[in-house]
Amino acid sequence: MEAIFYTYYNSPVGWLKLTSTPDSLWSVSFEEIQGENSSEIPQFLKESVQQLDEYFKGTRKEFKLKLAPEGTDFQQKIWKLVENVNYGQTASYLDISIQSGSEKNTRAVGLANGKNPIPIIIPCHRIIGSNGKLTGYAGGLERKRWLLLHEQQHSAYSDLLF
Repeated sequence: MEAIFYTYYNSPVGWLKLTSTPDSLWSVSFEEIQGENSSEIPQFLKESVQQLDEYFKGTRKEFKLKLAPEGTDFQQKIWKLVENVNYGQTASYLDISIQSGSEKNTRAVGLANGKNPIPIIIPCHRIIGSNGKLTGYAGGLERKRWLLLHEQQHSAYSDLLF
């Protein structure tokens, strides 16, 4: 079995726990308090924290990390489509559903988006309702709003719909 490492990062949206192998990110979770870091932190995990720090400073628009989220084939497909939504932009659940091959899949897209184990880096916060309203976010709507406004402030795009 491959070694698993974790570290905590105090972000503007609260504590984040990052879990990885020596060379790929498994998860980012929102935490209420800081826990204990692994006794050893591999360089890859340090780089993941560095890239998150740059994102929150507004200097990183795209993450360059090897990701290894666990999920069904359908979830993996949806997460790949969500990764294609550019920094500072949004897409609707319907947009992603159509891209996945069926506009009738909006509920399934929402469920898959909600199971995203690597929020922020796989930018599920950029997925909004067809009417432009913020809906559902595992980290809470206030975090979703904060992340979208943060990206809008640091982006050439200023037409976010929420």
